[in-house]
Amino acid sequence: MIKITFHKTRAGEYRGFICDGHAGFAAYGEDIVCAAVSALVINTINSLEEITGEKMDVTCDEKRGLIRCLFREQPMKETSRVLIDSLVLGLTRIEEQYGKKHCRLHFKEV
Repeated sequence: MIKITFHKTRAGEYRGFICDGHAGFAAYGEDIVCAAVSALVINTINSLEEITGEKMDVTCDEKRGLIRCLFREQPMKETSRVLIDSLVLGLTRIEEQYGKKHCRLHFKEV
């Protein structure tokens, strides 16, 4: 299962997120859930970097299926917040369509 945890402050500001694991929906190279989650997450990180210039620390471990993205500055730019809200929306739809057995979102207050 892919577990995606979004870290937010009590005021609702995103501090970062961690995407960890593999969906297990299909065989390696054929797993559409893994591919969809990866595409959304990687595109969001690229957009945050190239479009908004958001400062963040990103670490990856492809074998484990780990992507960690921590935002360095608070509050985030409004355009960055919209991109993260869009990521949450897309991941929520994947979770709804394919089930929590393969993709699960969590929100943690930090």
